[in-house]
Amino acid sequence: MIDEYTRKWIVKALEDFRVARHELSQPEGEMATGATCFHCQQMAEKLLKAFLITKEVDFGKTHDLKFLLRLCSDKDPDFKNLEVGNLTAYAVDIRYPDEFYVPSTQEARACFGIAQRIKDFVIKKLGIKEQDLQ
Repeated sequence: MIDEYTRKWIVKALEDFRVARHELSQPEGEMATGATCFHCQQMAEKLLKAFLITKEVDFGKTHDLKFLLRLCSDKDPDFKNLEVGNLTAYAVDIRYPDEFYVPSTQEARACFGIAQRIKDFVIKKLGIKEQDLQ
């Protein structure tokens, strides 16, 4: 069973997931693809950090999903089979006009697919059910 602090991380991650899912349900011209990719990255980051918290692993301040995944793999080798793709790129750069870039709908859907696999994997690893977190 997870503690209350970890539960809060997961609840926030699932909120990011719902935002991304909602955006993907919008008509193509109305979908905020940058925000979708950002929320997919955020969800993945929070879930990996939630797992690390349960293992009492310090991860510092980072958005680097490959780094977090390596830390998770050190505690559970099954994480080596998990892919984070290029989600880390959506953590910061996409939010600001300096590096102006609008992801395609296809790219946003691909990010969502990666995020969904991470969500399903981590939730299962933690032995919890999403409906129990509502």
